Amino acid sequence: MNVTRVHDESYVTLATNENYALGALTLGQSLRNTNTNRRLTVLITTEVPQLLVDQLKSVYDFVELVDVLDSQDSANLALLKRPELGVTFTKLHCWRLTQYRKCVFLDSDCLVLHNVDDLFNSEEFSAVSDIGWPDCFNSGVFVFRPSLDTYSRLLDFAVSQGSFDGGDQGLLNAFYPNWNRLSFVYNMTTNASYSYAPAYKQFKNTVKIVHFIGAQKPWYHTYNLDTQNVIGNVTVHEGDLINQWWRVFTQWVLPHLNNETKNRMRVQLVSRTPLVEQQQSQLVQQQEQQGFHQEQPQEQVYATGKVVGGVEIGSDVHKQKWEHGQIEYTGRDAFANIQAHLDAQIKK
Repeated sequence: MNVTRVHDESYVTLATNENYALGALTLGQSLRNTNTNRRLTVLITTEVPQLLVDQLKSVYDFVELVDVLDSQDSANLALLKRPELGVTFTKLHCWRLTQYRKCVFLDSDCLVLHNVDDLFNSEEFSAVSDIGWPDCFNSGVFVFRPSLDTYSRLLDFAVSQGSFDGGDQGLLNAFYPNWNRLSFVYNMTTNASYSYAPAYKQFKNTVKIVHFIGAQKPWYHTYNLDTQNVIGNVTVHEGDLINQWWRVFTQWVLPHLNNETKNRMRVQLVSRTPLVEQQQSQLVQQQEQQGFHQEQPQEQVYATGKVVGGVEIGSDVHKQKWEHGQIEYTGRDAFANIQAHLDAQIKK
């Protein structure tokens, strides 16, 4: 569908590595699916592989390489138990996008469910209250005006005042004490410990932007292509939202990923469909060419506590191998073995 773009306004996101580039691709496509008439911009660092940069250029109107800004505030970040948030200071580069009159920033772990172009009617600085401390705003979604002067003052403030949480959220809340409060539907956090389940049930159809806060992002979950459901211990409403992320990803992003990227990304797919079978076959061929030996599937081999190939099924080591993409599609982790394990659990 052809949409006339408003060229002086843009949605902006940030991808600091290949996993968040995966999120940015899905976010960008979710925005496209709402028929937005604003431009899409993504800031990237050198940690994003060139193959993904090329794909980002097919979704975003403008892709800009930026330097990583680190808060170097290990003490405060330790309080959050999220030391990786230091690099989110790189988010400050979005104030340098002076080709735009106004922008809406979205973290790359967000998913847009309905058109939110009305956000551009809000002024700087507009954001949604943080559920952990509602007097503060969550910096995953906010409306701002790019300005080199503001960018300079933010950097000076960061150096002189720091951030009370070590990340961009603490810095921005201190810099913008008088902010305009937006409805929670523009930045609904999914973490089960934060969400108010009865309210979600009442208002879920009005939610416009979902924000997958916390360390466990949608792309770290295992997803069954056949049932279109996430596999794992998640609440009903959280699972529903993660499923929506995966549906956008599998329909619009996955088909365009090259094999090298698929194998590197933490994408966990379970399916009997030809697509995944083909991917598994290609992976096996690559491993055989590299001299790897894979054991053949054995009936009922996927049983918790059983040691296969030196790895105990269900152990932390096994989990880490899954999370790092070290999956034995034709051996320990073959679909037939997983299915046998699920069948055994159901019978219990």
